[in-house]
Amino acid sequence: MDINKIPKQFCDNVVVARSKESFTIGMLAGENGTFFALSPEHFKRLVQNLTHQLAEYEKEFEKIDAEWVPGVQSPFQTKDVMGGGEAPKT
Repeated sequence: MDINKIPKQFCDNVVVARSKESFTIGMLAGENGTFFALSPEHFKRLVQNLTHQLAEYEKEFEKIDAEWVPGVQSPFQTKDVMGGGEAPKT
């Protein structure tokens, strides 16, 4: 497979949930999402692959200045878009 020829979507959010049996990863693009369930072993290998790919990218191009903070939510939530959020304060 030539990865340069496959269709792509920009992913603007990734969510992960877990249970004892599996990890579920959701890759969101706008209002659409695709979800994948992985065994714990496959999830661990995915994390290892992503870590490797990031290190190779930073070696080749530049260090990426980004920090992940657990529990931080986007200022735009689905309930806001769907009309279930609080009314704006005036």
